[in-house]
Amino acid sequence: MSGRTRANACPPTRKRQALPNLAGPVRTCVGCRARAAKTDLVRVVAVEGACVPDPRGTMPGRGAHLHRDPDCLALAERRKAFPRALRVVGPLDTARLHACVAPDSQGRGSEQQYLASWK
Repeated sequence: MSGRTRANACPPTRKRQALPNLAGPVRTCVGCRARAAKTDLVRVVAVEGACVPDPRGTMPGRGAHLHRDPDCLALAERRKAFPRALRVVGPLDTARLHACVAPDSQGRGSEQQYLASWK
């Protein structure tokens, strides 16, 4: 044996890297696959064949998390990550998700407008 251990022989991969030093729960974005605090991501659930944002995190069912960034949404759509993460068969409509993630005049997603439409 050469005396080198696996830890010294192989560089750390993305899966073996330590979690970021964040307080609270950590989730993975389905678009860019980066780990972030749960509060920095928006939860997405499948409802009747559509991806619906769940900003409060209280809707029933399996959820996936996504950054509030249009690039992450486009990447998740291109990789077909939503049906895989939510474990549903077939394509999902992401129109409501585009409305939540698309930046408005203040530079944030229109999450407040989305919540107001449900009242």
